[in-house]
This record gives sequence, structure tokens and C-alpha cells, in this order.
Amino acid sequence: MGLFRAEGVVYKPVQETDTASPPPQPNQFYLTANVKAPRMAGFLVKVFVWLLESPILGGLLLYILKRNNLIHKFISYAELEDSPLYVPLHPYDSEDLKEQEIKHIDSDLSPPEKVQQAIDCLPLSSEKRPFFHRWTVLDYSNAYSSGEITPRMVAERFIAAVRESSNPPMKMSFFINYNEEDILKQATESTLRYKKGEPISVLDGVLIAVKDEIDCSPYPTTGGTKWLHKVRPCTGDACCVMRLRLCGAILVGKTNMHELGAGTSGINPHYGVARNPYDPSKITGGSSSGSAAVVAAGLCPVALGVDGGGSVRMPAALCGVVGFKPTFGRIPLSGVLPLNWTVGMVGILAATVEDALVVYAAINGPLPSQQPTVSLPKVSFPLLKSATSISAIKLAKYDAWFNDCSDDIRVCCSRAVDKLCERYGWKVVEVTIPNIEVMRLAHYLTIGSECSTSLSSYLQKINCSDQGWDARVALSVYGSFSSQEYIKAQKIRNRQMQIHRNVFAKADVIVVPTTGVTAYEIKDDALKTGELDYIYGAALVRYQIAGNFLGLPAVTVPVGYDTAGLPIGLQFIGKPWSEPTLMHIAFAMQALCISEFRKPKVFHDLLYKE
Repeated sequence: MGLFRAEGVVYKPVQETDTASPPPQPNQFYLTANVKAPRMAGFLVKVFVWLLESPILGGLLLYILKRNNLIHKFISYAELEDSPLYVPLHPYDSEDLKEQEIKHIDSDLSPPEKVQQAIDCLPLSSEKRPFFHRWTVLDYSNAYSSGEITPRMVAERFIAAVRESSNPPMKMSFFINYNEEDILKQATESTLRYKKGEPISVLDGVLIAVKDEIDCSPYPTTGGTKWLHKVRPCTGDACCVMRLRLCGAILVGKTNMHELGAGTSGINPHYGVARNPYDPSKITGGSSSGSAAVVAAGLCPVALGVDGGGSVRMPAALCGVVGFKPTFGRIPLSGVLPLNWTVGMVGILAATVEDALVVYAAINGPLPSQQPTVSLPKVSFPLLKSATSISAIKLAKYDAWFNDCSDDIRVCCSRAVDKLCERYGWKVVEVTIPNIEVMRLAHYLTIGSECSTSLSSYLQKINCSDQGWDARVALSVYGSFSSQEYIKAQKIRNRQMQIHRNVFAKADVIVVPTTGVTAYEIKDDALKTGELDYIYGAALVRYQIAGNFLGLPAVTVPVGYDTAGLPIGLQFIGKPWSEPTLMHIAFAMQALCISEFRKPKVFHDLLYKE
């Protein structure tokens, strides 16, 4: 392809990059996403797959796609002196991380003991809430302890609700797999513990769903496919699931997801479309689509997801719940499908920030047998006794990036930031973050290369007809990336790590909307083939990438709704290992917005009194 070779960018040394202040002209250094690909679904996507997989035309098509979408210009043929950084590990420096109102936790504590430590950090009062709210972990625990209801009764209600939501007219497709017998068995055991006055922890009897990218007995792990579990059997619980089980939680099944996590819509042609509880005609976002939906619909106060490119935060925002992704390395990946090993992290979708903290307490910490390659800081929990407990917070805001979203989102998120600053006296620091769009392309190249490599031995054993049509397109593109392109993407990672370090020298967190658009319509032509909509996809992942590519902790909190009543999330991206500060800020934001939360169209109250 030498005749068609695109001219690559020559990057100046990162030391010469200014992040201190906004440019003289608002959009001077900001590059908007240059996505050049039409939406395809149904017959059109089938034709495109046949062309991509053809020996003659496939290579030419992939070359054109990469050139037109600026991968060649900014990565393939770019010149940059930086050394590559392959894994986003962050050495701990106590001088860089000065956190307020925290409680240090002994790393040798058991998961139930850590959960109790987290509970001790929460507000004592449980005032009556006149506004709409989802039941929390503590609501379930208190109801069980008082004898008002039992875990067995809640499990029966859950099963009835899942049956109702799975059948016409709803067809919500929350789960890929759930086992009524296993759920009732766990619930019966929990009920007996409460009757004896011996619950293991506040998570005892609490329903928690698990994304079908995480091993959880007795279920196969499909990764949203029809074939992966046949070549990679599940032999036991993932580490995070095992820790929840040790706390007495009831694991209720495997939630729906975008096939192989290779898309942002959450549309799965094999197991149905996980629909948005706020409007079932709209997407949930992906790839942790079912996990976000079950929390939004009140079926579980908490669910686990995996976040490789915003796959926890994005659907959380679109479904109006909290989505939390810790620092890379904070939660073990043992038992999680190794689809993207340097950008993926187990994350938490929850009804409230407090619930996210409780489950984070249960699942964090390295494996006992694990020898960390960097010095990990001790785990600390935020003391959430009051929303005003921390002061003098600085929020980094890059206006050109922040405003690159729909008008509804821009106005809503701007108001939320103004509320924070007015109520708590915090300050916004204007910054510039160069090459954000380049980082998105480098992340796409990285996650694609890692997914393709991790699946290569399995893909040789299956028939391509077992794969969804949109997944076949993704795998074709992923397989086109070269080792040279992968290395250059890691050089971009190193540059961005240094750029973000400079930003964090001026502020505590970066604040942005969580997505560039709210949930969009599910079209009938996508139901059996999936869809390719890279323009919407780029808008959905616009604010996600730093959390994954750079391994930074991030949290999204619902802050309002668009004119159609669809949820909007605001995201805070933190310094490495700054989970307590992030949760403090998210808790403060939640306190200002929670009275305006709205009930979804599809909602199940599992603690109702007969």
C-alpha cells in the first residue's frame, strides 16, 4: 500500500506540551472525532462482512477504513520519540496523594470484615425519603434483620420479576443465564443464617448480578457469544465473585452483554437486546448492558461489570445509576475473560455511591499469591458521614472537550458542576488536555489487538457462522493491526500518562460528562445482526478512555435527564489510587441530585410490604 501511504504526524516532545491553561481560542488544540463510516445493520452489515473477509477486497477495505478514520495519520505512520508503556501500572507516592477524611484498612482483613469497615464509614441516619429511590444494600440488610421479609421471599419475587420482564410485551433480556434452583438454594441458606441471628455481613442475602464476562458457578461464561464457553469452560468462581460469596451475597445469574464486549450499544443478536428501563425502546449502552439495566430496574442493588472502554460507566450513565471503576490493579482479574488485559478492570454498578463502596470493600485487594510489580498503597475508605466532609477540591475542566456533547448533556452537566462549586466552595481549574482523540484511537488499537490475540487460538476452532455479524466486523478490524501499530499506541499511552500527570499536579480530579449522547433508539434491523454505528459509538466512549488506557479510577453519578426523560451522568476521573477522594466527590454530587431522581418505566420493588 506504499502508493497510498498517509503522511503521519510528528509529535513534539511531551515536555513541550502545555496543560497549564486553556488555549487562546477554545478549540485550538481540540480535535473532534473524525468517524467516517455509515451505520450498517441487517443485510447491509452481512454484505460488509463478506467483503471484509474476502481474500482480495478485505485488505484494501481495512486499509481505507484505517486511513479515513485517521489511524494511519496519528498512529501507524506517526513519528514520536517516547518509549512505549505496555501496562498502566502506577507506583504509589504518598506525596502525590493527600486525601481527606479517610480510614486506612488492614489488608489482612477478610472480605466480611472489610465490608463492616465500609459500613462504619457510612452515615448513621436512615431518614425517610419522600422522593423516588432504589432499595440499597442497607435497606435489604435491615429488612432481613427486622424480620419484615426474608432473603427467600425476595428471591422468589426476583424470579417472578425476571420471568415477567423476559416475556412479551417487555422482552427486556436482562440475563443470559440464571438458575432458579441455585438462587433459591442460596436464599434459603441466607434466611437460615438470619433466623439464627448470624448473618455473615450486610451483604448476606443481597442480590448481586454478574456480567457474563466473569466466572461464576454454576454458569458457563459466554462473553455474550454462542461458542466461547464451549472452548473455555468455567471451572469455578472469579476472585471477585468468590469474595462476594464469602460475604453471603446471593449471586443471581449472568447478565447480558455486547458480544465479546466489542461494541457500545449492548445489542446482542444471540440473547436479545438488554433494554433501557427508562425507555425500553432505547439502548442500555455496552458492554455491561444487563448489569446496568438490572440495577436501574430495581432487581439488584448492585451488579458487577467489566470496564475495558467505559463498559461500566457508559451503561451506568445511560441507565441512571452509579458506575465505579477502580485503579488498574486494585481488583484481581483472576477468573475474568482475558479479552483486554491492559485496559480492562472489574467495575461496580450500583443504586448509590454507598452501595458501590460496600461492594468495593468486599472485592478489592490483591490475591494472596500475587506478587505486585509495583508498590500498592494500603486500601483506604472514605468517611462518608457528611457530604461536606472534604474541602478545597479542585476540578480540572477542559472546556472544548467538556462541551463536545449534546446540548441537553452540556447544560445539565455544567449546572451540576456549578452546584458543586456553589454548595461546597470547590473550584474549577481550566486546563488543556492535548490529543484526546489520538488517545481514543490508540486505545481502540490496543483493546482490539489484545482481544484479537487473546481469542486467536479459540477462533481457529470454531465456525465463523457462530459469531454475530457485528462481532465479525470488529474481529476483522482488530486482526488488521500490526505489532508496529500496537507499539506506537503504547508510546501514545506513555505520552498521555505524562500529560495527565501534569493535569493532576493542578487539580484533584478531572470532571466531564460520562457520555456525549443519551440512549438512542433500538432499530429493528439490528436485532438479528447487531449494528455498526461508529458515530454514536465515538460519542458514547468520548469521555471514557483515560480511565482504561491510563488505568485511572473513575466514577459516574446520575445528575439529571434530557428533554426525553433519559438519564445523564457526570463523571469524575481521579489520580491513581484516589478511590476515597473520588467517592467523596461522587457522594457530594449524589446528595445534590438524589431528590430529583425519577422512577424508570420498568421498575420492580422487591421490598414492598404486602
